[in-house]
Amino acid sequence: MALHFERAEYDRRLSAARRALIARGLDGLLMFQQESMYYLTGYDTIGFCFFQCLYLGADGRLALLTRSADLRQARHTSVIEDVRVWTDAQGTDPAVQLRDMLDSLGARGKWLGIETNAYGLTHFNGKRVDAALDGFCTLVETSSLIDELRAVKSQAELACARRAGVLTDAALKAGLEQTRPGADEAWILAAMQAAILAGGGDYPASEFVIGSGEDALLCRYKSGRRVLSDDDQLTLEFAGAWRRYHAAMMRTVVIGTPRPQHLRMAEICQEALAECETRLRPGYTAGEVFEAHARVMDAHGLAAHRLNACGYSLGARFTPSWMDPPMFYHGNSFVLGADMVFFAHMILMDSESGTAMTLGRTYILTERAPEPLSALPLDLLRR
Repeated sequence: MALHFERAEYDRRLSAARRALIARGLDGLLMFQQESMYYLTGYDTIGFCFFQCLYLGADGRLALLTRSADLRQARHTSVIEDVRVWTDAQGTDPAVQLRDMLDSLGARGKWLGIETNAYGLTHFNGKRVDAALDGFCTLVETSSLIDELRAVKSQAELACARRAGVLTDAALKAGLEQTRPGADEAWILAAMQAAILAGGGDYPASEFVIGSGEDALLCRYKSGRRVLSDDDQLTLEFAGAWRRYHAAMMRTVVIGTPRPQHLRMAEICQEALAECETRLRPGYTAGEVFEAHARVMDAHGLAAHRLNACGYSLGARFTPSWMDPPMFYHGNSFVLGADMVFFAHMILMDSESGTAMTLGRTYILTERAPEPLSALPLDLLRR
């Protein structure tokens, strides 16, 4: 098997999940989140875009229902021994075959948690599951159960996060080598992703954000490329990924002479990030981290130019997003703890002047100051 962690690590995770089920009075869990499957068993696939479900019983029984294309994938990458295949055929309803699998596992009449907040469970398939299991068992929304376990990383997971951080730094360095007037954004993007893959990393769970000129004010990837001018701005949001674990970074690079707004906004982003670092510690809430960011930016009169969130947890994630819960936003009561991994991003987008400035990096939370996963300085990047 191609496992990324020792078998004892998976045994520990499965035991913790079973305890969490018992604590909630549940007899089992239907998992549709690929992240949950990967975390508990090592099962690594992009096939979650099709119907598949991993069942974990409070009694320890484990079984996967998937397509034939993923049969060998599951056997090769995971600790799952009971892998069943639903049939691709006209008129097939995989939810009925899921019910049959659950019946064989003794789940009839039981209380089962279900992950409905999953990219792998479309509304169409969710209705199929509801219909197939109506009267068979009692379903309880439990999308957060494994997410809560995944929030605190083991030492083996933290090693993956640190390795991802090294790849993130390598990507930025490679991208900056290509950044100059007359450079095509495609060269920069290709260099960054090549550095990560050449370093043994993975494709990220999200597309890299790259935009220059007016597009530097965007926080999402868009297709199409632009050539940098003599005086320009370039926003990059990207992540190194190692064994699916991510370390994100966000920076705005000034090409040519910085505008006064660039210099001022860069200083404010640095100040806000430093203030957030004082709250990136066990015992503070995710909402308090956001308030630290907002307090600095609002005091400088930039409330209209900041976002309503300033970061989120990171871990092993699959397409289409590397974002994990919880997120830093107003009022979020989630309490931070040691050995959690968070990305904090300071984003200022002034549409009136057309000026962009961002600054963000990933941290491991410790009992003291947070540990940055980037060794690079936070000074304004200029080319």
